Amino acid sequence: MSSNSQDIRRSILTKWHETLSRYGNLFSSDSISGTSPPSVFVGSYNYPKVFVGPMVPPIHGDTSLLDSPEKWKGKSLEEIVNFRLNLIRGTQKIPIDKTEGRYIESLQEVTMSSKPTDSDLIFQKSVSSNISLDGESAPFGPTGEIKSAKFSGTSSVKTIEKTFYDKDLKAQDAVLNLYNSGIDISKIQKCFSIGMLGQRRKLVPTKWSITATDDIIASSLVEDVLDYGLIDSCKVFSYDHLGNHFAVVLFPHRWIYEMIEAWYSNGVMGFGSDHEDARGINHPPAIAGAYFAAKLGVLEYLHIHEIQSGVVILREIRPEYAIPVGVWQVREGIREAMKRKPLVVNNFDDALTLASNKMSISKSEWLSHGNISKLMRQKTLSDFF
Repeated sequence: MSSNSQDIRRSILTKWHETLSRYGNLFSSDSISGTSPPSVFVGSYNYPKVFVGPMVPPIHGDTSLLDSPEKWKGKSLEEIVNFRLNLIRGTQKIPIDKTEGRYIESLQEVTMSSKPTDSDLIFQKSVSSNISLDGESAPFGPTGEIKSAKFSGTSSVKTIEKTFYDKDLKAQDAVLNLYNSGIDISKIQKCFSIGMLGQRRKLVPTKWSITATDDIIASSLVEDVLDYGLIDSCKVFSYDHLGNHFAVVLFPHRWIYEMIEAWYSNGVMGFGSDHEDARGINHPPAIAGAYFAAKLGVLEYLHIHEIQSGVVILREIRPEYAIPVGVWQVREGIREAMKRKPLVVNNFDDALTLASNKMSISKSEWLSHGNISKLMRQKTLSDFF
């Protein structure tokens, strides 16, 4: 981590600790009363007996912004981290196959709710002031083991409620039904995680449900995109947010996809990448959930415009991205990039040059750490007809 990155991280966490000092009684109590966005979290530690519970801030009112990544456009890294850290996570240890019982059923009602839910939690002891920062899910604040929990004011989203009670529907089909009905992806991920979807239901750790949801939707979109005609020129889209720079290159080719990431660690540049052709990817991507989040963002564009193309996504993670806030920011970053007016050129080489121009990494460096040139040289079935 660079000194600039450390300074940013230190500034954000210093302000958080100032908040802890000012409102310590709210975050170090054996109880909390507040309005959940609504939000639930399923941990992966100790799998298959995991820690499950709601996330509640010590405030009442419309708290929906605290757990709605789709609404975070334009927010700074500091804003996102600090309002996320206001979410206190309650937990109970639950076997993953226990998707019934009053506690889990209450959390499912909270997850289905169309509006923030009034919540009263009593903990076994004062909550820990430790906070969670990992690369997949958005951060959250202090954690406490729940002794009792009460929720009121839920109002179910009818589409989700109908899908929840349809226990003949496979989990994959349930995810797609909700997505095609216009339910936010972040909401679908919570339903998946808290054991509300599918025939053989179980609790799924939040960070796994995020990736699974993105993958299910993206795979479905690929099936449609493969039937569309190819674009006739190269297009370059770009977008900056939260210390991440994204460049998306579309080029005339049957669906192939590669994502390459570059980041700085102690002054040293690191790279990661993975790729697929029309057959998809048959292993966990080297760049984890970001691979599927970005893939989904660009496939939505191809699907809406009924076009097919090859895709290269370049992501430069700059030192300003001092605290990871989850792969949602990759999905939303690519979605926003695809709304921008693209630069149009005639060939792939020029497109990659344009994509690299705004970055501190040269075109040759990107190519040397990826496989897209090799993929483009491979013959597809269509070449033989």
